[in-house]
Amino acid sequence: MIDKTTALNSALEKVKHGCSVMVGGFGVPGTPFMLLEGLLARRTGDLVLIKNEANEAGLGISRLIEAGRVKRLITSHLGLNGTVINMMNRGEIEVDFYPQGILAEKIRAGGAGLLGIVTDIGIDTILRRGKIIITLGEKEGIVEPALRADVAFVHAARADRSGNLVYEKSSRNFNPLMATAADLVIAEAEAVVEIGEIPPDQVHTPGAFVDYVVAIEQLTPEYGVLQHHVH
Repeated sequence: MIDKTTALNSALEKVKHGCSVMVGGFGVPGTPFMLLEGLLARRTGDLVLIKNEANEAGLGISRLIEAGRVKRLITSHLGLNGTVINMMNRGEIEVDFYPQGILAEKIRAGGAGLLGIVTDIGIDTILRRGKIIITLGEKEGIVEPALRADVAFVHAARADRSGNLVYEKSSRNFNPLMATAADLVIAEAEAVVEIGEIPPDQVHTPGAFVDYVVAIEQLTPEYGVLQHHVH
């Protein structure tokens, strides 16, 4: 039988210096804090992180950024993290901003094997600067390249040993998209069950997309708002 479960350090050995890493989550829900803390402990650096926001100061990916491990962040906003805003303003980290829906669609396109998308979102703003602009019918559109990464970190409520994942409530945000758009997918899971215990209709990310499953032995305080019943 397929068994993708592994220890934290064994999975993180595959994340190399200079990698691009997609990180699931929207605020706290769905953020893979254990994987991020493990990566922080390994001192891997020169990273490109892709996440919808930077978490709050002292939390999640902000800890990697504050430690100087991240050279570039691709995101949609930093409004909750004054520390990272100040680092950006001092030139200590490069930040690429996209409207959140466009960021999600770029990732979805990457997972679908598309070269990019065409959108009129931001066509009359600074978002068009330096972009390829095409005309379809009578409308102008910005060509946005698809977005993929070397690695994706995702957080699941349940996983089976073959890597089928179930996300709980609002943790089902960027995680399913990112799990399709990276060359290596590492999932942390609150519960790991045997193959066959998750009904097929309940699977959100099929195991074919997942390379490693790491069990969360204990939910640390960072996960506080995620206290829920795991079936």
